[in-house]
Amino acid sequence: MSRSKARAALLQELENAMRKASAQGTMFAKAVADRAGISSSDMDCMDFLNMEGRMTAGRLAELTGLTTGAITGVIDRLEKAGFLRRERDGDDRRKVFIAPVAERVMELARLFELMQRAMHKQSEDYTDAELKLLLRYATETYQSILGATNELKTMIELSPKAKPAGINKPRREP
Repeated sequence: MSRSKARAALLQELENAMRKASAQGTMFAKAVADRAGISSSDMDCMDFLNMEGRMTAGRLAELTGLTTGAITGVIDRLEKAGFLRRERDGDDRRKVFIAPVAERVMELARLFELMQRAMHKQSEDYTDAELKLLLRYATETYQSILGATNELKTMIELSPKAKPAGINKPRREP
């Protein structure tokens, strides 16, 4: 096998492994979201909020690639469920921050401890250099996927007829 074919095969294996890990992480988060009584996408937004802490709705939109209108709905639902609160800026009363509610976050954290322990155990044998490489890869992967998300949104907005048939029809979960 030529070097280019071997590399292509290796890249395909890596993509498949990342997709499987991502899909399984999604399934785990969905189980936590179901337990918490919120949607999976709201749980994902909550995860960004937990990692970065207090932020504006605009910042959450940047991180997720969602529109500010969609983020408003997410914030409303998460506030109603008690997972975040809105806080006015002390210097600029027009500016509103969203902040996680620590007690509710701890409820979620206890459920995510299972995944965290598994990830730490899996990473025990990696060197610091290997962990730094993985961190770089994961960080750059997030940036690439966010860029692709924004590109897809632009493509759909500019050419709504280019969407595959049935894409506008919401799927009902069983």
